[in-house]
Amino acid sequence: MANKKREDEWKEVKKKCKVGDETIRMAKELGINPRTMIKNIPNKAEKWKAPVDVWIREMYDKVKEKNAKKAKAKEKRLRKESEESAESLSRLDERDKSDKQS
Repeated sequence: MANKKREDEWKEVKKKCKVGDETIRMAKELGINPRTMIKNIPNKAEKWKAPVDVWIREMYDKVKEKNAKKAKAKEKRLRKESEESAESLSRLDERDKSDKQS
């Protein structure tokens, strides 16, 4: 029942906001409520307001860019940590060898 109602709301958004399936997919990924999209339809007095599809795409791009930066930073941090752990292991191996020779 709730799914049917939600799908009807998305159909209404598609019609009222004049957006395509791709924009609706982006909005769903962002967790945007269909009513929020309908509320953000600019009227003639709100010339500063971007159309709903542009607004969603910009938001989606920002989120993807932010996630990519986080992933890159995490990858860099993990690489650094693995290099440090490999370095410390090699130092321990050198100590063990020197202790055995003594």
